[in-house]
Amino acid sequence: MAKAPVLTPRADDFPRWYQDLINKAELADNGPVRGTMVIRPYGYGLWERMQAEMDARIKETGTENAYFPLLIPQSYLTREADHVEGFAPELAVVTHGGGKELEEPAVVRPTSETIVNEYFSKWVQSYRDLPLLINQWANVVRWELRPRLFLRTSEFLWQEGHTAHATYEEARDFAARIQREVYGDFLENVLAIDFVSGRKTVKERFAGAVNTLTLESMMGDGKALQMVTSHELGQNFAKAFNTRYLTKDGTQELVWQTSWGSTTRMIGALVMTHGDDDGLRVPPRLAQIQVVVLAIKGDEAVLAKVRELGDRLKAAGLRVRVDDRTDVPFGRRAVDWELKGVPVRVEIGPRDLENGTAMLARRIPGGKEPVAIDAIEALLPAVLEADQALLLKQSRERRESRTTDVSTIEEAAEAAVAGGWARVPWATLGEEGEARLAEQSLTVRCLVAEDGSVPDDGDAPGNVAIVARAY
Repeated sequence: MAKAPVLTPRADDFPRWYQDLINKAELADNGPVRGTMVIRPYGYGLWERMQAEMDARIKETGTENAYFPLLIPQSYLTREADHVEGFAPELAVVTHGGGKELEEPAVVRPTSETIVNEYFSKWVQSYRDLPLLINQWANVVRWELRPRLFLRTSEFLWQEGHTAHATYEEARDFAARIQREVYGDFLENVLAIDFVSGRKTVKERFAGAVNTLTLESMMGDGKALQMVTSHELGQNFAKAFNTRYLTKDGTQELVWQTSWGSTTRMIGALVMTHGDDDGLRVPPRLAQIQVVVLAIKGDEAVLAKVRELGDRLKAAGLRVRVDDRTDVPFGRRAVDWELKGVPVRVEIGPRDLENGTAMLARRIPGGKEPVAIDAIEALLPAVLEADQALLLKQSRERRESRTTDVSTIEEAAEAAVAGGWARVPWATLGEEGEARLAEQSLTVRCLVAEDGSVPDDGDAPGNVAIVARAY
């Protein structure tokens, strides 16, 4: 008799499969306030690994970490008109504290451009203070009407970078550098998620920005997910907060700025990009547990070998968990680790021990094979790298096979509704066509140049619009 599936099959109900997996793999639970979430240890472990990988890349650019308050005076947001208009529907506002009504309401930060600029205007005095490169790891609140764990929650975790530069060119180049050297490198080489790098349309760009760069990825159901964004803020916030510097020539000039961020949404992206009907598949370079060594039965010799092998693999630099819980049925433990997407399981029982072998189960390509126990240390690094490469290959092949070049608005809508992406000339679409697509819940995810690069000008001849349904 075939065993009942642990998860709803993706082909039957992708959203239900996603929720099942989040629950069964013990990634998160819904919080007590609608739209909030409790991130469980295994899910938070993924976020910690993401933090570590991105933080190292961020610091390579010369950016330093700082922290700014959670509560922002409401008056700060009103100083930049586009910014407050863009965030007004999502704000959570504190009006009382200590049993009294506050003299001025405080906004729970939806993002920190305003409070950062309040302090940048104090810290930047001359050209010697520039560039000023700051990042913070924090939480933000944006009141969400249709929450979904990791993808859209009222409170989420993120990093937000904020920088000030002497010239437009320096700010523009730094925003592009963050997209390429921090986010692009992380997505491709750690998360193994393929993406398209492009420029947001005027309608889709960040409130208060003059240009927004984005990395867009295709999920397992063909929908798009905005992975990260990097914004050129121009001098909009500098004007609002009077953030100026003294030039070498002795004149006062406004700074040019950027902001950029990534969030716990990437955990949702990981699930929807790499997950299958058996659970999560975690890229080996990201996995907080790359290898789990399982004792099949409670034989003392088996337990001793499992623990010894775990120590050897840890000494070899691998992230290892030894599962010697033989009071829990082996089948249940194996299914649990499969759900959690641990790249490799090494299973050892009494018969394996007699033969000097172990069963090597690879989660990403699937399948099992016996291998010599003494050869495992030498074998695993190549196995993990091959599996990392396979995930990226599968992600890229999905996007390429489900992206259609079209020439009309109608064809673009048809391709997106069918569960893929459409590439259509922006000159054909334009803002009017973008509005028509929005009536069908379709969006222009980004604009790319004809050769696939990021265009310097949103209206440059040859620009192509990527059209899709999106999360």
